[in-house]
Amino acid sequence: MENQPKITIITVNYNGLIHTEAFLNSLRKITYKNIEIIVVDNASPQGVGALQSDFPEIKLILSPENLGFAGGNNLGIKEGTGKYFFLLNNDTEVEPDFIEPLVELMESNPQIGICSSKLVYYSQPDTLQFAGSTGINPYTGRGFAIGHGEKDDAKFDKSYKTLLAHGAAMMISRAAIEKVGMMAELFFLYYEETDFCERIKRGGFEIWYCGKSKVYHKESMSVGKESPMKVYYLTRNRIIYTRRNTKGLQKLLALSFFYSFSFPKGIFKYLLRKEFKLLASFWQGAIWNLYHFQIYSNTGLIIK
Repeated sequence: MENQPKITIITVNYNGLIHTEAFLNSLRKITYKNIEIIVVDNASPQGVGALQSDFPEIKLILSPENLGFAGGNNLGIKEGTGKYFFLLNNDTEVEPDFIEPLVELMESNPQIGICSSKLVYYSQPDTLQFAGSTGINPYTGRGFAIGHGEKDDAKFDKSYKTLLAHGAAMMISRAAIEKVGMMAELFFLYYEETDFCERIKRGGFEIWYCGKSKVYHKESMSVGKESPMKVYYLTRNRIIYTRRNTKGLQKLLALSFFYSFSFPKGIFKYLLRKEFKLLASFWQGAIWNLYHFQIYSNTGLIIK
């Protein structure tokens, strides 16, 4: 333990107490000992019950308001004392030895700012969700995960440099945060870790995938597969991300693509399915950007 750098594990809870408890029970089995665990409750209406008494090893932070994924994790980062911050979704469970490979990799290369674990589906543990990323297409605002939907095998056990991390399980160096700052809270939900990764890279750091660290993810347990909330924030934040991370002709083309192709396509899709609540959320997310153009049009800087 004396030679182990301290890891601050941070998870955010919002009305997911049953998953947070399972997550914390999973952490009790890990072999890495020099850790601190911070649970941030994002003003859950259902409360957190006896979480602190049932898990006395955690530090529980009660946010007076729902700050979203970025804001909740930022609260934990502010309180953390580790050399590395490990952001883990509360709807994940872990292998006992999942931390050691990440620490070994990051300690071997100080240029690594973020390192993500292999993500597999909890309900289908032989199926990959994430084994690295091809990055975000600067014109469509869409990204793809390497290995997504494929069967897990030895070729995904390697570690390699990648373009984006996955917010469900990403270890961040304190040095990187001290240089580029924390996640931008204006996103609230979705695309915040993607925007953060771009800032990390602009800060001179690398992003890696660690295939020897496995995390089981119960995808979209708290928000739903395609809820109005999810549609709104994915639409709104896809455009915010584009505006913050592209410029010049590239930005013009990307925004033109969305409003001339993706926008009418989305409207037609929801009309065809008669999903009028999702249609309203999609419309609101797209139109939001037209009314906040001057506030959020800059690239690369956190806007508070």
